[in-house]
Amino acid sequence: MRIGWLTTGRDQAACDLLSGVVERARQDEIELDVAAVFCDRERGESHESDLFLDLVQGLGYPTLTLSSAVSWQRAQGSGQDRRQWREEFHEQVQRLLGPYRLNVLVLAGYMLIVSPAMCRRYPGLNLHPALPQGPTGTWQKVIWQLMRDNVEQSGAMINLMTPELDRGPVVALDSFSLRGPKWDPLWKQLQKKLKTQTLDEIAAAEGEAEPLFAAIRACGARREIPLLYQTIKQFAIGKLQTAGSGAVFSESARLPLDLTAQVDEELAAQS
Repeated sequence: MRIGWLTTGRDQAACDLLSGVVERARQDEIELDVAAVFCDRERGESHESDLFLDLVQGLGYPTLTLSSAVSWQRAQGSGQDRRQWREEFHEQVQRLLGPYRLNVLVLAGYMLIVSPAMCRRYPGLNLHPALPQGPTGTWQKVIWQLMRDNVEQSGAMINLMTPELDRGPVVALDSFSLRGPKWDPLWKQLQKKLKTQTLDEIAAAEGEAEPLFAAIRACGARREIPLLYQTIKQFAIGKLQTAGSGAVFSESARLPLDLTAQVDEELAAQS
């Protein structure tokens, strides 16, 4: 199973996801064939993506880069709309990936919507920090929406990439409760603040330091690497496979796989 790893490298989480999955595979003696890593930022665009590219270089994986920001700026200058640009940009990405004969793509912090043509060519696994039918968008947007909706449970999922943002068929998921002794005081604090402020005002004043927001992010981030690894592991050992059309199938498992128990077990072993 030759893997192509796609990311924007926008934050430390991008480094943690790749290094964490690679390290867990080594510990389990699972052969993880990361055949190429693509980043849609080129060296020098941001400190965070430069750190990611340094990591990939240290791991010895082939590194491919193409700046989506520069490409979009040029497209705007020539009068292209976002849809046209997305198709042409991902045509270029496919040309870069083509020689590596990839079986599956892993989108871990890849901040672009993939073109329909690329979705048809490659099965792609997208990590999204919400449960099926939960909020879409960045993890920051997801958490604020969870708080706005006063939800009792959250989690993350691995879904097939499609042109519709974070709404592809779900391959695997992990869930955790947002209620109980750890969580209830944080919800009460938020409700108290909401008596005098809107959630948007709280977000503007406190940002990611807001206690409930920070706790949800910490819990979710801790579970993302095990979920991603456990999903990729199913492909590496042949339990899950990809069809040419991009569909994921398994003769011995019903999709989506609920990997909550495996994630819990892995986290317990680390503590």
